[in-house]
Amino acid sequence: MWSRQYQRRGRPEDAAPGRVFTLDGRQVVDADSLYCALGEAINGPGGNFGWNLAAVDDCLGGGFGARPPFTLEWQDSGIARSRLVNNQVRGRDTGAFFEVLLEIFAAHDIDVLLR
Repeated sequence: MWSRQYQRRGRPEDAAPGRVFTLDGRQVVDADSLYCALGEAINGPGGNFGWNLAAVDDCLGGGFGARPPFTLEWQDSGIARSRLVNNQVRGRDTGAFFEVLLEIFAAHDIDVLLR
């Protein structure tokens, strides 16, 4: 059970560092849809890349489809940002949520292109 093959079952292989992933901001209506869109941007349809900020931070350590450094081209990021600000994330300030997400990306050497 501790073999590398067993532990990696069902997990996507990491893309080579330096890759560009495209996130469709039009699909983001709240925090949950952001996590879904991020997972699909990195790992394809139905892909997973965390379901909260701590999980996204963990996924950026590698082993979940992408290993930094890479570029995230966030299309329609303004639409996503406005929707996140207008929808509360479990009672928290969602304006701060967006900024914290960008800080997590920056801490992992992810170049985010807000389009």
